[in-house]
Amino acid sequence: MLAILESIDSGTTGIEPLVALVETLRPRRPGDILRATANVRTLTQLLKGNPAHALSLRDYLFRLLAGRRHASLYSEVGVLSNDGFFTELKRRIAYRILPPAFGDEYLADALDQMLYRQTDYLWIAGVPAADWLALFDTVMTPRPGPNIMLPGLLEAIQTLSYRVSAIGLEPTLTNFHTEMEEFESPFIVQNREVVHYLDGYERMLAGGDVMLDARHLLVMLDQCDGVIAKIRKKALVQGTSIALTYLLVTLSQSIERLRKLLYLVDVSGATPEPPTVDIDAVAADAMPHRPVTVAATRKRAAALALALELIEAHNNKYTVRDLFADNIHLLARNVTENASRTGEHYIAENRRQMAGMFLSSAGAGVIVGVMALIKILFGALRTAPLVEAFLFSMNYSLGFMLIHLLHFTVATKQPAMTASRIAAGLQSPDGKHIDLDSLAELIGKVLRTQVTAVLGNIATALPMAWLIAWCWLQLAGHHLVTKDKALHLLHDIDPIHTPALLYAGVAGVCLFLAGLISGYYDNQALYTRWGQRIGQLRGLSALLGKARTARLGTYLENNLGGLMGNFYFGIMLGTIGTVGALIGLPIDIRHVTFSAANFATALVALDYDVSWQLVVKSVIGFLAIGSVNLLVSFGLALWVALRARRIPFEHGFLLVRALFRQARKAPVDFFIGSKDGSKEKK
Repeated sequence: MLAILESIDSGTTGIEPLVALVETLRPRRPGDILRATANVRTLTQLLKGNPAHALSLRDYLFRLLAGRRHASLYSEVGVLSNDGFFTELKRRIAYRILPPAFGDEYLADALDQMLYRQTDYLWIAGVPAADWLALFDTVMTPRPGPNIMLPGLLEAIQTLSYRVSAIGLEPTLTNFHTEMEEFESPFIVQNREVVHYLDGYERMLAGGDVMLDARHLLVMLDQCDGVIAKIRKKALVQGTSIALTYLLVTLSQSIERLRKLLYLVDVSGATPEPPTVDIDAVAADAMPHRPVTVAATRKRAAALALALELIEAHNNKYTVRDLFADNIHLLARNVTENASRTGEHYIAENRRQMAGMFLSSAGAGVIVGVMALIKILFGALRTAPLVEAFLFSMNYSLGFMLIHLLHFTVATKQPAMTASRIAAGLQSPDGKHIDLDSLAELIGKVLRTQVTAVLGNIATALPMAWLIAWCWLQLAGHHLVTKDKALHLLHDIDPIHTPALLYAGVAGVCLFLAGLISGYYDNQALYTRWGQRIGQLRGLSALLGKARTARLGTYLENNLGGLMGNFYFGIMLGTIGTVGALIGLPIDIRHVTFSAANFATALVALDYDVSWQLVVKSVIGFLAIGSVNLLVSFGLALWVALRARRIPFEHGFLLVRALFRQARKAPVDFFIGSKDGSKEKK
């Protein structure tokens, strides 16, 4: 450190000494905060012990700052560009492979050269605020002349304000939220307020007697936030798109950065502190012995907080993960919200609804028994692998879509829908507390409803498959499948000697993806107004009549997600095994209802000449397959729903206790539900 400080003189202008100085502060491991803190304190003591070195370093830093433009650092780093999601994604991928060239014009490029490691923000943020402020106070002692940082901050405020106005006028926003066209848009008014504020600031710097007041400007920014909140709330009902989501994220980031910059440049003392940083905690630790006002200390703390935010955003500015995190959680929120509304229909509140769920799933079991027959017949054709995969896929897809059209229920489709409903129950009104008893009650309803649906599927799929196999024998004079095939069917559901449970997990992943697909298409149908668009088709209206066409449009808008989710789920079930064979991976699927149907078919084909041990193992096998189907799909769906809502959940043990408490208090109601649901409502 001392050698680097001695090399800095009045003629030093390059960035290299500063890069070397930062290198001496950087610990070998980014998580070694103690070493980083010790390095910062060592540099501070060196500068305090030699004021000449501190003065040389200060003048050198001022020369660097004076020779570079600042505004882009404050207005662009950590804020999404206006280019759109896919353009930004392509740019980040390209720059991850080959970073852009550095220049000497912008301060952001100096940051690139100094903090070139992606993990630098970790140790910088780990060093206590008091140590950074002590180093800053030692180096950046006051000197005569204008504030060298102020012009860049004011220019960044102006840039962000114009950007907010431009995004607020995007047709994607105004067409979705037409109220902005009926009244004066707050996105436009805030720009007028910013221009007025900056004009007053310029007159004040020129020596004029001006009373600056940013309160009305901040009110307009609050109104902009209100419009964004209304659009997001409306999107939960009417759907959203990637473009709309990207614009909302960009707007929110720009307004938040605008508030932080306004707080730093404000001289009136009336501007409230940005709520995104704990300034109290930073200020309390920021050298209390230093004779500065409380307001000045809090301002320095806010500046440090913004600097840390910029450094972290800079280190991650080419990270694709952060781009997805900023955007996809809103889109996923809307997708899972649609699944959540669908999931309401998969939760039985009382015994009458439980009986209805059993009958609905029993109807699906009958169709699954027929689908199992068709799959066996398709398999007997011995067609080419891709042709066989197509036939299997169409059998699954059309069968599941028929189940949906008839308002029947496939038990394994429930978890992906109900998990989002549970995640919605995790989010308390204040966002801080979770009513574990109510959540346990909801989970209890979900569990018993899903168990009822599984039993309903099996209760009819198994006898239906047995009946088909027996009728085939009576009518055709031979069994539906050979004994070798029957043994193979039983072997496929062996949970011990085969990877059946692994394949059940693969099916669970497919079920989870089908749930996301359902939510996605429900979102698209709402956002693009499928019902209205179909109702406007003149050719279809001439064929079916206006009333029928309108009803068809309404039906498709309300059921497009369910139909497409079932269709793609069938495609996945029908092709996974073939794809695994083609690429040499041992992957396949096992589904509880089809496994139960295959078990019944195999029993008939073997003339019931099987040991009781094989029967028990097979029954345990398809029940275990069902459990894995449910657990995997439910776990993944709940994880995505929690991430989409950004809900941390660390109450697993307390939740299990609440579940056991409810089961012990009313075991009959817990497992089969109450008679009228009154207990749940209480």
